[in-house]
Amino acid sequence: MGLRKNLNHAQKICLSRCGKLMQQTGMLRPGARVGIAVSGGVDSWVMTRVLMIRQRIVPFNFQIILLHVNPGFYPGNHQPLMDWLRENPLPSHIQSTDIGPRAHNPDNTKSPCFLCSWNRRKVLFDLCRKYSLTHLALGHNSEDLAATFFMNLIQTSRVDGLSAREDFFQGRLTLIRPLLLVEKKYIRNAARRWELPVWKNPCPSAGASKRTEMEEMLEVLSMGNKKKRQNILNAFKRWQLDLACNLK
Repeated sequence: MGLRKNLNHAQKICLSRCGKLMQQTGMLRPGARVGIAVSGGVDSWVMTRVLMIRQRIVPFNFQIILLHVNPGFYPGNHQPLMDWLRENPLPSHIQSTDIGPRAHNPDNTKSPCFLCSWNRRKVLFDLCRKYSLTHLALGHNSEDLAATFFMNLIQTSRVDGLSAREDFFQGRLTLIRPLLLVEKKYIRNAARRWELPVWKNPCPSAGASKRTEMEEMLEVLSMGNKKKRQNILNAFKRWQLDLACNLK
């Protein structure tokens, strides 16, 4: 109870839903070595804070290491992370790349968002192998789940969302999404309350991606009605949680 007494509603929501998902899906195990992909946005920062607290309350030990891949639009963009690490000395690896500018090269025939995401994921996988990590945590939230479903449905004719956990490389690495049951409004509120050093995304495609377009479908379907919007998100969350529990 001591960890919760000074938390506001949004922080408690983030902690409780993350904990519920981790327990119901067997997301972590004793001795796990978890790489947290920190992009600098509110989702990855809140995920980091939640997992730091989970370290203190779960009945087994697991380790965390922060992994940041700077896409190269602004080399000094991750300075807030370095400042934060001086006050919160966690194991970390910060890697500067030119992934973003290369993805936006006009000669590329594929979407710059696809290329950037694919190459950043490859770097993260390489870092997991380098540090013998068993898990990689990504900060996708409930709105990301809905947007991915719509994207898969419209672009690839697949009924598919975002897995809470999935294995790669014959089970040597498990990708986890602890915040998948949490809406963005709670994550933003919790980030402000924890005073996390969120920084802006300097990508020229920020706010103009296919994912952003799909997120707008939520507003179209709910017709601006908050209750309808929440019902849609709840349906996606229940569906994805059922899938995750069946695959446990």
